[in-house]
Amino acid sequence: QLQLVESGGGLVQPGGSLRLSCAASGSIFLTMGWYRQAPGKQRELVTSITRGGSTVYADSVKGRFTISRDSAQNTVHLQMNVLKPEDTAVYYCNAADVIGGSYWGQGTQVTVSS
Repeated sequence: QLQLVESGGGLVQPGGSLRLSCAASGSIFLTMGWYRQAPGKQRELVTSITRGGSTVYADSVKGRFTISRDSAQNTVHLQMNVLKPEDTAVYYCNAADVIGGSYWGQGTQVTVSS
């Protein structure tokens, strides 16, 4: 059964850090990544990583966020440092598999506030 399970969201003060994780199962996944959606805004790509380790970052998070993928290729982590109030959003894990499917996690809330 194909499944993406996210963890790690929460409330943090500006300048703080959080680590999100997404465990995927049920297929072979090529690209995995994180999107976010703030209230009243469209869902946007935050970062992604391929099986080969190539990464893409949104300009707004470059230098602050780091995506990594475990050796089994089925879990991705998002280390978020120097968080800002504008990083507040629901973060969604996305995974694209070898047969062209694109799958979403349930979303995890990240709130940056003092």
